[in-house]
Amino acid sequence: MLTISAIKADVGSIGGHTRPSSRMMEAVRTELQRAAERGLILDSDVTHCGDDICLLMVHRQGSDDPEIHNFAWSVFTAATTIAQEEALYGAGQDLLKDAPSGNVRGAGPGAAEITLDETAKERPAEPFMVFTADKCGPGAYNFPLWTLFTSPLYCAGLMLPQMKVGFRFTVIDMEHAGADRVIELDAPEQHIDLAVLLRDENRFGIRAIHSRKYPTQQVVAVSTDRLHTIAGEYKGKDDPVSIIRTQGIFPAPEEVVSPYFTAHYVAGDARGSHHMPLMPAPINTAITSAYCVPLVACMAYSVSKAGKLSEAVDVFANPVWDATRLKAQQKADEMRRQGFVGPAMLPTQELEYSAFQQSLAELEEQFRIVEKPGPT
Repeated sequence: MLTISAIKADVGSIGGHTRPSSRMMEAVRTELQRAAERGLILDSDVTHCGDDICLLMVHRQGSDDPEIHNFAWSVFTAATTIAQEEALYGAGQDLLKDAPSGNVRGAGPGAAEITLDETAKERPAEPFMVFTADKCGPGAYNFPLWTLFTSPLYCAGLMLPQMKVGFRFTVIDMEHAGADRVIELDAPEQHIDLAVLLRDENRFGIRAIHSRKYPTQQVVAVSTDRLHTIAGEYKGKDDPVSIIRTQGIFPAPEEVVSPYFTAHYVAGDARGSHHMPLMPAPINTAITSAYCVPLVACMAYSVSKAGKLSEAVDVFANPVWDATRLKAQQKADEMRRQGFVGPAMLPTQELEYSAFQQSLAELEEQFRIVEKPGPT
């Protein structure tokens, strides 16, 4: 069995929330090379989206393996030390615990993992894509994944025999602290029920999707931790990562990315308190735009049966995405012209863990009751 693990965290960046330093990235690559040399992992890649470093690792330890998760934590700790030495902003920001309890989930970093049988006859080759996003929450993937796996308008492959049976969605209540609160819904039969939940991207998020024709085959994994649920206060947006296996019994890459032409609005942006469009961007793009428009990057890989990664393709680097980037910027400009009013900012309940709540509390104390005059 092979496991693909994508573990991602913000542990420091240059001049604010822009990107990690070159020294941080080089140290992370060195740590992963050493892990491969001692046999912990089979292969790896390191990228960043905005200020978040993503560790992509292929190994045979299985999902949620304590050794892999503790190793990832140690890598982020090493990068944090460099960020502190360089006086970078937010050093160690996503490391919310002193140490993980054998799993980085619930400790700050986001983790998406899929364990697969590389000998399965229905998967003669193993292509997959890794999506990394910055300045948004895990629910940012709700719209693309719902449309991809329920609508032939976006994925014509759903009409083919290997996919028209449908897919099973595992949805998690991201506001529920403690044990995971999840529900499983089948598409196409329950695609409207899915929509009822997934419209609320701040509370419900897709954690996993499985094939119903081949129930042991997981096609999607998404990191779904909310940092404020863990920390009890605003600690930056959750900046999710997802893995999507492609081709054959699963959607093709061109179908997987088709929903991103929408540049749909997501919760996030500056201080995690606004609605802004999600802009597809090349990998290793820094956050430098006005009000830090949320970014999503996508890398395509193939992995051999021996666990070796191919060279990567930077999917959103293609010029075809320039028009979508322009559209996202135009949508951002229109939303920001609305300032702080109405849908431009998140609802009050979503601001509960931020400093905005303190400002509201101070004003609440100044309200007074004015009695209505009685009848004359």
